[in-house]
Amino acid sequence: GVREAVPLDLPAQKDQIEGVQLTMAAKFGPGGNSESFYAEGFKSTLQAPGWVRARGLDAYEYQGGNGITASPKTLAAIGQKAAEHGVAMSLHAPYYISLSSEFEEKRAKSLDYIAACADAGEALGARIMVVHTGSAAKISRETAMAYAADTVEKACALLAEKRTSVRMGLETMGKQNQLGTLDEVLRLCAIAPAILAPVVDFGHLNAREGGVLRTADDYKRIFDAISSALGGEAAETLHCHFSQIEYTKMGEKRHLTFADETFGPFFGPLAEAIVSLGVSPTIICESAGTMAEDALRMKELLYAAEQRAGRA
Repeated sequence: GVREAVPLDLPAQKDQIEGVQLTMAAKFGPGGNSESFYAEGFKSTLQAPGWVRARGLDAYEYQGGNGITASPKTLAAIGQKAAEHGVAMSLHAPYYISLSSEFEEKRAKSLDYIAACADAGEALGARIMVVHTGSAAKISRETAMAYAADTVEKACALLAEKRTSVRMGLETMGKQNQLGTLDEVLRLCAIAPAILAPVVDFGHLNAREGGVLRTADDYKRIFDAISSALGGEAAETLHCHFSQIEYTKMGEKRHLTFADETFGPFFGPLAEAIVSLGVSPTIICESAGTMAEDALRMKELLYAAEQRAGRA
């Protein structure tokens, strides 16, 4: 499993406790631009890294879900701003990428999109591009996994040839008819752990399993599973998504905000797990419209969990 953090009451830790932040190698930021970004009169994603930093956040996921239409020059300019402001960039790949499509042509096209995404990610200075694992709606899960594994292998060959530094992140998905349980994602990532990385969407996992993420231990088990499958570093530097998500018996229905008190998952127990394990994830918030506000709330909750651990 992931190594437990050293107890915080050791004398060597004292100066860190008196400082502001302990394990704050964890990073937080929004997936795309919050409603407040536009409400404050900002228009261009070029302004997003500075805006995010001014709010006390240090990560940003560029939204390419509907396709990446910005020019390489614009993407590079955004990347430059992110570097200036110390904001860690990631990129969400187009939703129409399908690793497990029953149509070979669609899978081949997806490889082209993944290659283009790697270029966009390079321009942005992104560490990772997040790709949806695919659907298993019309074919058996076994067939879907076989197709996905084949597409992933080909994508890895492409990315290795490009010598890109952008990792391909495979995301856990929220609907039961989608590929993307934690186990499926970890099995696919094992194909080429140096090129692939798991992207755990905690809201998705909670929604597809009907509300299973309740305690710090529930979250710890996820980090332990990653560590066992892919090694400690994969767990320690996990890229993840967090939002509260309404669900039905089929899984994910819609993204909510932290104002929701019904569906969860709730961040408090995850904050506890992060402090207890001493991991440093990058957490992208995908709340509906309040991504930056809720990302900051998570950062505050993690800080509070660290303070409690420091006093314990």
